[in-house]
Amino acid sequence: MTARATGGGGTTRGGAHDGTAAGAGCRASRDAYDATITRAGAPAGPAAPDDTYDVTVIGAGVVGTAIARELARYRLSTALVDASHDIGNGTSKANTAILHTGFDAVPDSLEARLVREGRHLLAAYAAETGIPVERVGALLIAWDGEQLAMLPTLLAKAERNGYHAARMLDAEELAAREPHLGPGALGALEIPDESIICPWSTPLAYATQAVRAGVHLHLDCRVQHIADDRGTHLLTTSRGTLRTRYLVNAAGLYADEIDRQFGHEVFTVTPRRGELIVFDKLARDLVRHILLPVPTAAGKGVLVAPTVFGNVLLGPTSEEIDDKSATDSTAEGIAFLREKGRRILPALLDEEVTAVYAGLRAATGSEDYRIQDHPALRYVAVGGIRSTGLTASMAIGAHVTGLLAGAGLDLGTPHDLPPVTLPNLGEAFPRPYRSAELIAEDPAYGTLVCHCEQVTLGEIRDALHSTIPPGSLDGLRRRTRAGSGRCQGFTCGPEVRARYEEARP
Repeated sequence: MTARATGGGGTTRGGAHDGTAAGAGCRASRDAYDATITRAGAPAGPAAPDDTYDVTVIGAGVVGTAIARELARYRLSTALVDASHDIGNGTSKANTAILHTGFDAVPDSLEARLVREGRHLLAAYAAETGIPVERVGALLIAWDGEQLAMLPTLLAKAERNGYHAARMLDAEELAAREPHLGPGALGALEIPDESIICPWSTPLAYATQAVRAGVHLHLDCRVQHIADDRGTHLLTTSRGTLRTRYLVNAAGLYADEIDRQFGHEVFTVTPRRGELIVFDKLARDLVRHILLPVPTAAGKGVLVAPTVFGNVLLGPTSEEIDDKSATDSTAEGIAFLREKGRRILPALLDEEVTAVYAGLRAATGSEDYRIQDHPALRYVAVGGIRSTGLTASMAIGAHVTGLLAGAGLDLGTPHDLPPVTLPNLGEAFPRPYRSAELIAEDPAYGTLVCHCEQVTLGEIRDALHSTIPPGSLDGLRRRTRAGSGRCQGFTCGPEVRARYEEARP
């Protein structure tokens, strides 16, 4: 069902943000690019020069795409391969979508450094490309005397990590800052620079820019075996063989399995399932900050956070499991989250639930990233990238590229990448259905398809004909928000599916 949207007054930005992320670019570019993307069932893409890539990156999540984007700055032949039908289709699509400051990282760890560097890089990149970011700040809340006594230690830890803007709040100021907070909170540590970000647009921007710069993206391409063939890596995949001089393993949950192809027993990935509840947009006024618990040895605990899409998140759980594909939500997990949420923000439990979902994090038993170069093998393993990987992604890309250079890869002189502007998915920034000027230029931006999320025909069309079109309806949802609203696609589903099917090759 479609309906006409009226383009009322000017497209002013609203919501709690500080202008560090651009909402520019309501419309996705429809220019033609010499992009090389291959999927199962499609003709194979052109081979690399001499049939051998300089570098191949395994894994097209937020870390793998960031590495590929960084490599695209150099005149190398680079491939990015993934077993899935789309980029960002694993851990990257199901996280808490926070742009971290790194205040609570292990001091002097690799993670601490890369998060500290990465947040500045990603904030600047978001402003350039239109990835929505809102600087809402975070409050680390103490609910008992023991937790309150830990706050000065956490403040000192933040300062050791180079973050000096944190400060203590007493119970009175905390109540004033978050009036809907549950009873009994004794105080908090404020981290004013913690932000929320779109987790879907970030890897899409990286991959789009990489592909436009010449990186070959091979989807539906599962790496089955790796062998040495006269000084090059020979990858046997579900779509044939691929040769590469250097190899980067950014396979996320499967990074340990790729690493064992080289005879290594360095780390084992144990999937850690995190279930989350997404509350309706009407709940958004209940919370002003990211509300964090005092961390324990089991993890950072359950948080309440607004999202750039206008919803409120409650979660995640933390459950170590054996199955790397077990992303089902459970009755036990949801009950646990509701119990925690009732203490943190009691009124939240009276709001409508839009969705529940679960993501798997690549836990390795270490409190630090497992990034290890093997120069003699021309191979870099990028494992154990936890929930901070989104924040650290660009810094990880630069770090891994440096390791490759140290292993003998001749990078040459870097060059500028083609600019990318993504369509805005953030609720606090201009959306096409509100732009009279845009609708006058192209009426498709005034034709609503998804009423819950105010997604227009023009946005769906642009996503389907973009540099990296979606490989599924879920991928289309992550590019447009269509079907993400309170009816979960009940109303718009048939038309969205029809548009998707029409655009499939």
